[in-house]
Amino acid sequence: MFERLMQKFVKFLDPKLDKYRSKKPAAPAPKYTPKTLADFIDVLRRTPKTILNSRDRDRIAAIMSFDDRTVGNLMVPKSKMIFVNDKEILGPLVLDKLYKSGFTNFPVTDSKGKVAGVIHTEALNTLEIKKTDRAEKYLDKNVQFLHLTDSLNFAVEEIERTNSYYFLVLDSNETMVGCFTIQTLLDYLLN
Repeated sequence: MFERLMQKFVKFLDPKLDKYRSKKPAAPAPKYTPKTLADFIDVLRRTPKTILNSRDRDRIAAIMSFDDRTVGNLMVPKSKMIFVNDKEILGPLVLDKLYKSGFTNFPVTDSKGKVAGVIHTEALNTLEIKKTDRAEKYLDKNVQFLHLTDSLNFAVEEIERTNSYYFLVLDSNETMVGCFTIQTLLDYLLN
């Protein structure tokens, strides 16, 4: 899976590098050669902006450090998530709050505070919501989970396996501590 991500990244980056490629014959190898991945990333970050701008340099560094990152490094913490109660009426004020949040998925909690499912904004966009419709009516009970310590490679495998783009993140006590989305992953790799 990582190899496919690298291939996509190289395909994305390669045309951008054409303008920096020298028309002169290749120079002899530099005297300093990085010995570790950390050394390479350090050299990459110190590369002059005339050769590689900061954004592209950070993208390459993100790809190169992909194996060292975990879901916990990229997740959205619980404190920044927007929750909906299953009995909450999806009126104009609630819908406005959801849309303005910028999120596309919202965990729905039951009366005991446990996650009963997720509401996807696309479900709210395609249905005509009445003033009396409660969140539970639009609830997707198929909730996917990842753990804080799961690798990003594992997260990518789970995205492919489940065809889900939204995961709740659990700690070692199985307590929800955040969420992880495909958008979070793409932002890490491409921004």
